[in-house]
Amino acid sequence: MIEYIPGLAGVPATESSISSIDGENGILAYRGYSIEDLVKNSSFEEASMLLLHGELPNQEELAEFRCLLQSHYRVKSNIRTMMWSLPPTGHPMNVLQMAIASMATFYPEAKAATPDSDVTQVALIHILSTTATLVSMWENVRNGYDPVPPDPSMGYAQNFLHMLCGKEPSDDIVKLFDACLILHAEHTINASTFSAMVTASTLTNPFAAMSAAVGTLAGPLHGGANEDVLNMLDEIGEAKNARGYIENRLKNK
Repeated sequence: MIEYIPGLAGVPATESSISSIDGENGILAYRGYSIEDLVKNSSFEEASMLLLHGELPNQEELAEFRCLLQSHYRVKSNIRTMMWSLPPTGHPMNVLQMAIASMATFYPEAKAATPDSDVTQVALIHILSTTATLVSMWENVRNGYDPVPPDPSMGYAQNFLHMLCGKEPSDDIVKLFDACLILHAEHTINASTFSAMVTASTLTNPFAAMSAAVGTLAGPLHGGANEDVLNMLDEIGEAKNARGYIENRLKNK
C-alpha cells in the first residue's frame, strides 16, 4: 500500500552536492566552502562559477566568465516594450517571471536543451546576466522612468545597483550587495529549486523551468518573506523603535 505523505513532509526529493544547509545551526556551504569564507574572499561571479561548474575559477577563468556575463547584460527591446504595456502596480516577481518565460521565444534552440548540453549552459548565462537588467528595468518603468542601460564595464553587483539607482554606487554598497547576492545564490532543495527541477524534468526549456522557480519564490512562505521583512524594517524606522515594535507585535499576535 502506498503511504500518503501530505506535502512530502520529511521525504528527501534528491541528494545535492552543490550546497548543504543546516538552518538550526546557521550553517550554509557551497561545494564544501563555507558561506563565511565565500563572502569574505570571493565575488558573486566567483560563487556563481563555483555553483555552476563545481570549482572556484582562477583569475583567467574568472575574467572570461565576467566578460561572458557582461556581453549578455542587455535584453531584447521587445521585452522592454512588454514592460511598458503593464500596469505599474504589477509585482516585480510577477513581471520577472513573465520576462524570463518570454526569453524562450527569442532562443528557440533552447527547446532541445538537455541538462548538460551547451544550449542549457548558454540559456543559464542569459538568465543570470539579464535578471539584474530585468529587475532594474521594471523598477524604472513602473515609476515612469526610462530604464538605465547596463554598463558592460561594470561587475555584476555594481551594474545591478547602477541600473537600479541611476548612479554609480559606492564601493562599500557594492561590497555589501555582492555579499547579499552570494548569500542568496543557493539554498539546496528549497521550494523554488524543487519547482524548477520538476519543470525541467519534463524536458521543457530552461527559461520555463526558471520562470516556474521565480513564481514559486514569490510566495510569502518562500522568498516573499524577504519582502515582508523589508516592510517591517520600514515600519520600525529607527533602531530605537525596534524593541517597542517587537513587543507590540508579540502582544497582538
